[in-house]
Amino acid sequence: MPQNVLVTSSPRLPRVRASELVGRGWLNTGGRTISLADLRGKVVVIDFWTFCCLNCLHVLDELRELEESRREELVIVGVHSPKFAHEADPDALAAAVERYDVRHPVLDDPELTTWDAYAARAWPTLVVVDPEGYVVAQMAGEGHASAVAAIVDELVAEHEAKGTLHRGDGPYVPPTPEPSTLRFPAKAVELPGGNLLVADAGHHSLAELAPDGETLVRRIGSGERGCTDGGPGPDGTHTARFSEPNGLCLVPTGLRERLGYDVLVADTVNHALRGVHLATGQVYTVAGTGRQYMIGGQENVAPPGGQRRPHHPDDRLPATQVNLSSPWDVAWSEPLAAFVVAMAGNHTLWALDPEDSSLRLLAGTMNEGLEDGPGADAWFAQPSGLAPSLDADGAPDGGFWLADAETSALRHVAPTGADGVEVRTAVGQGLFDFGHRDGPAAEALLQHPLGVATLPDGSAVVADTYNGALRRYDPASGEVTTLATGLAEPSDVVVQPDADGGTVHLLVVESAAHRLTRVALPADLAGEVLDGGAHRVARAATGVAPGVLRLDVPFVPAPGQKLDDRFGPSTELRVSATPPELLLDGAGDGTDLARALRINPEVPEGVLHVTAKAASCDEVPLGPDGEPDPDVFPACHLAQQDWGVPVRVTPDGGTTLSLPLRGA
Repeated sequence: MPQNVLVTSSPRLPRVRASELVGRGWLNTGGRTISLADLRGKVVVIDFWTFCCLNCLHVLDELRELEESRREELVIVGVHSPKFAHEADPDALAAAVERYDVRHPVLDDPELTTWDAYAARAWPTLVVVDPEGYVVAQMAGEGHASAVAAIVDELVAEHEAKGTLHRGDGPYVPPTPEPSTLRFPAKAVELPGGNLLVADAGHHSLAELAPDGETLVRRIGSGERGCTDGGPGPDGTHTARFSEPNGLCLVPTGLRERLGYDVLVADTVNHALRGVHLATGQVYTVAGTGRQYMIGGQENVAPPGGQRRPHHPDDRLPATQVNLSSPWDVAWSEPLAAFVVAMAGNHTLWALDPEDSSLRLLAGTMNEGLEDGPGADAWFAQPSGLAPSLDADGAPDGGFWLADAETSALRHVAPTGADGVEVRTAVGQGLFDFGHRDGPAAEALLQHPLGVATLPDGSAVVADTYNGALRRYDPASGEVTTLATGLAEPSDVVVQPDADGGTVHLLVVESAAHRLTRVALPADLAGEVLDGGAHRVARAATGVAPGVLRLDVPFVPAPGQKLDDRFGPSTELRVSATPPELLLDGAGDGTDLARALRINPEVPEGVLHVTAKAASCDEVPLGPDGEPDPDVFPACHLAQQDWGVPVRVTPDGGTTLSLPLRGA
């Protein structure tokens, strides 16, 4: 058992008053400013998030049921502390709160004032405050829903007995959305007949539009959030349900009849791939269980009638028996004879073989970052857009372009045989560097791109989402230019060349404007060279002293839970650095959640990459014989988080670094 993992009945911290909630303003409160005094008598969960962060969106989903079931005793407060410059825009934040159906007050914290007051170091971070205003728990990352629920129940019972619990409505005031044909559309494809199919994420459905991009032909899906297969009912209503669908891929013509579906959909929040038969409107689940893949979890694969088991990188898995993690886009690869899936939730690419309905990990280590090389060694960061690449003559070259959102990067993935790929970064510098800068690719900057398409000359056009722009990368010249600006969070691009080979039209999915917009390009596809500046993430670097740095990742199981070592070590810690030379010692994997690192005095600054996981399970009640009841199977819970901690090496820096996974 890791020496710093303390098993107690309650992950309580010393009694420390919660800091006041200070920011630019509030959303979802009807214009009212909220203070901690206003929340006295309630259990408060403070959720530090930023809307670019998929882990943060996972936590929003994890907390929905808890929030709905305990509204009289519990108030969740979102504190939006942005990573990217675009996320500090109050209009962009308001759109994101609506887009992700956030049903609690949100504090706009653009200067990271409240973030710093609570010493948050990671998105997401959760802080639990009791009805008297004291911090009682802090945790980072995903997988804490059961722990939060247990802590809330314990606090409710305790403060009800003390008379310090006040039931009743909280401060949440729901907004009134404006009706529109599309609501936060995500991706689009052109259908063989000229109509357009749009992943209408905000309406949890697919919208088929006429070629004008405006007239609704039909809707596939009921519009209710859920994961249900089906088609049009006798009364004309559609019975299938999606949850924030994103990527769309036309199935190759020769496969459609055999597979029984024409379009493959990345049904992101359902952690599933869905097939759509266009003639009937029928929807099928092709891959995924509806549960999220948790890195290192013991329940990622569930063979029928067999015990759940962990996933190993070389496994070829039955597609409907493996958990997925927020698939964001899908593209067909002819050399691989498979659909390539951008698995944004765990920073990987997967391959779906439609012939035998199997899935396998194609590329990525599940570490978040920007590392090139063979697929097995590459690092990604929320891969979100895919497009087959072309050579200079306009013929498919077997590879594909990838929009890697969190590294603000454009990358190219090339097959190296029947099973392998090689990853190369065309534009992008890392997790913390972004901006709007054209010119040589080595110097160019993007800002959280979500979509990519290929132009007829083989160049790539990027939906540069947080810059509100379309950018073009020309592999022949190595230059980046800007094709259009002033767009509202473009998330995808459909290329529509004229039949005469002249003008090329780009159909842009303007997600935050709830519409499709056509942009005409000249035949030479030339763009402007712009320089909107470079940015780095605003988080202050942590000062560390050269030499030995003690890293601690505290974890305490929730009330009623214990560490789960039935399938091996219950905890895991992985450490690396950018640049690698920052660490003279201490990098690598281990099971102890404490480690001595040795910082290189010759490297002035860098980033420590820390990944931690901890498995826990419910304690099994004892039977009449005093032994655990054999008929009760404990539920498993996995907490996980990736930290990217910017550090500055200085003689007066700290010699300890604490990153609570759950605890002090």
